Order: sequence, then C-alpha cells, then structure tokens
Amino acid sequence: MANSSCTNSTDRNKEENLYESWMNNQQEELKELQNAVALARKNERNDAELNELLGKMVNNFQGYVNGRSRLVRVDVSPFFAPTWCTPLENSVLWIGGCRPSSFIRLIYAHCGIEIEFHLKEYLQGIKIHDFGQLCGKQIIMIDKLQRQIIGEERKLSSRLASLQEDVVDQPIAKAAKNCDTQEGENENEPLNKHGHNMANLLEEADELRMNTLKEILGILTPIQGVEYLAAAKRIRLCLQQWGKKREQEHSSNN
Repeated sequence: MANSSCTNSTDRNKEENLYESWMNNQQEELKELQNAVALARKNERNDAELNELLGKMVNNFQGYVNGRSRLVRVDVSPFFAPTWCTPLENSVLWIGGCRPSSFIRLIYAHCGIEIEFHLKEYLQGIKIHDFGQLCGKQIIMIDKLQRQIIGEERKLSSRLASLQEDVVDQPIAKAAKNCDTQEGENENEPLNKHGHNMANLLEEADELRMNTLKEILGILTPIQGVEYLAAAKRIRLCLQQWGKKREQEHSSNN
C-alpha cells in the first residue's frame, strides 16, 4: 500500500512539474512575442523571421501535448480536475484544456478590441494594428473553421457524456455493489478500461486543439499570428493570476 501511495505521489509531482514548467514557459514566450511585434512594427522583423518564431511556439506546444500524453496513459483522472490549477482555471476547462472554438472566439474579440481602441483612425480609413485588418477572405475562412471545430467539439462532448454515464452502468455498478465485501467483481478492470477510454478522449481533444491552432496560424498573416499568440498567452497567464488572487481573498475571508 505504501508503494502505491508513493507511486501516486510521484505521478502527481510529474504532472504538476510539467504544468508549472509549461506556465513558466508561457511567461518567456509572451515576452518574446511582444518583442517581435514591437520590432515588426518598426520593420525590424520580416515575415520569415516571424514564421520561424511561430513555428517554434507551435513546436513547444506540441512538446507539452506529447508530455501530457505520456502522463495521461499512467493516470488520466487528474487532468480532468487538476489540483495544480485554481478553481477559476478549472471552471473553464473542457476535456482537460481550452475549448478549441475559444481559440477562434479570441480572434473576433481581439479584432474588435483593436478597432475599438483605434476607432477614430479606423473610421478615417487609417491603417490600424494588423489584427484590426482582417480581410474578407480571412473572415470567411475563419467562419468556416469555427463551424467545423464546433461540430468536432460536439462529437467529443457527446463521447465524454457517455463515458461519464458509464460509471453508473455495468460493470462498474456491479463492482460498487460488492465493494464492501471480499466477493464480487474487482473494480480495477472496469476502472482501467474507463481510464483508457478517457485518455483516448483527452488525446483526441488535444489533437483538435493543436490542429485548430495550426489552421488559425495558416489563415492569419505572420504578424497577425504573433499578435494572436501573444493575446492568447496573456489571457492564460491572467486567468492563473486572477485565480490565485481570488483564492487568497476567499482564504482571508474564512
């Protein structure tokens, strides 16, 4: 029993360390992206250099996804309610991460913010920051991608619902009936099967997240892509910061 407890503790440490390393990396990447935007606006970064930076960011994300996948195969449950995240962060999770459709919502939100902040220049026909200058072709492609991604999300959400319902169905229900006795079904086999199916689902959700990001960056221009990733990382870091702040406030009130 002690060995099992030690193993679980080690697994949790690996999971938390992976997350902490990823979030620390977000801080560094945000600075790099912001610096690239500033230099690009002064024509000190060209499209090839910006594309190289975007490729680096995508590869880093893929590395994080690969690391998650290895740990998920050991124990998937913590990734659906991670203790290393704040309750605020967990409240917006979808199958262990962000909804891919939210990646697209961010494009529209950020585009609207750019126009709002530079409304006078926009109405005068003056060029504003690149994210406020999506062309018609880009908007059509983004809209098509959004509808496609929402459809894929619904399929995965339906499978998640079925897996959650399986917990009260055979054979888990039969194992639960006899859990206080030495007889009856062993719970390990049905739970392991359930965990395997949940791990498959999370990996497919991660793949959808990755593919959505790649599609988005393929639609945006290099400078728009850099601005987009900077906005996405800023939101993610702010959610973590706000979550910790709210936890401290709730703790002090108790």
